[in-house]
Amino acid sequence: MTRPLRFGLWYSLRNPEPWHRPETEIYAGTLRQIAWAEKIGYDDVWLTEHHFCEDGHAPSILPLASAVAVATRRIRIGTSVLLLPLHHPVRVAEDAATIDILSNGRFDLGVGIGYRPQEFDGFGISLKTRGARVDEGLAIIRALWQGQTVDHAGKYYQVKGAKLAPRSVQDPMPLWVGGFAPASARRAATLGDGYLGTGEMAELVRIYHETRAELGLPGPGRTAGGHFWLIVSNTPEKTFEQVAPHVLYQIRMYNQWLAEAGQALFPEVTNPAQLAEMGILSVVTPTQATDMIGAYAEATGIERYYTWTVPPGMQESAMDEYLQLFAEEVMPHFR
Repeated sequence: MTRPLRFGLWYSLRNPEPWHRPETEIYAGTLRQIAWAEKIGYDDVWLTEHHFCEDGHAPSILPLASAVAVATRRIRIGTSVLLLPLHHPVRVAEDAATIDILSNGRFDLGVGIGYRPQEFDGFGISLKTRGARVDEGLAIIRALWQGQTVDHAGKYYQVKGAKLAPRSVQDPMPLWVGGFAPASARRAATLGDGYLGTGEMAELVRIYHETRAELGLPGPGRTAGGHFWLIVSNTPEKTFEQVAPHVLYQIRMYNQWLAEAGQALFPEVTNPAQLAEMGILSVVTPTQATDMIGAYAEATGIERYYTWTVPPGMQESAMDEYLQLFAEEVMPHFR
């Protein structure tokens, strides 16, 4: 038996043209689903950020986190991830503290470095500077959260006499670093409290643990992640046919973005069957899901499990039955 797990939802609020709906409907549906999921036992909700996307991928996740904070009472709210190089760290520190107050101490800030050239061009920031900007930014955020008066004369940020007020409820708030490269795992160990990943992350978790040990930090640290898509259904074949076109759209869009950035996270996918063959989309029974999550947790040592919640273009309510089945027949095995 692995350690007890927390279970979370993961949203991007995308609105692809083939299934386009009013954004007001998508945002309202997402908030409704999160509040309902809290009542049936989900522990966490994670929000992810991208900019200038034709499908309206959520660009402003701190306001969204604020909305979740006032719509819920118990569920923890996290970013997986905020693209820190595109934000001023003092502003992030203040906004995060405000969300923590609104939620009465339920906010986790997770950051990443980003990779899409179009996003950095749109903000007038050099893509080549993103790693150094994150390192500077994390140091500033950490110092502000600790109540320090910050004077920082760095390469990218100049801060004089900044002091956070009001302070967050948590003292300090959890600071996570996410990503898919060894550098992100090392950065999480060096500058963060935990590492956020997804999919095949066991090797990155090993690097995270090793770096913490090299730094003389106590304990194994904190890790969160999960399968890219894992949906629980009593009729897996039927459900797969329903969701696969939407997940295929998502993977093709990621592959386009990654190709433009000179990276390759996923192999080329041309038809829905490949999603299952490559382990990108798993639609399984509750028993199968329990086995898969148990093996994944054993391999990675995660304490918080999450996977995508709503395939791009699908109605939020269409996923409710699968979320409820997961809560009732899978989550209890890991409590």
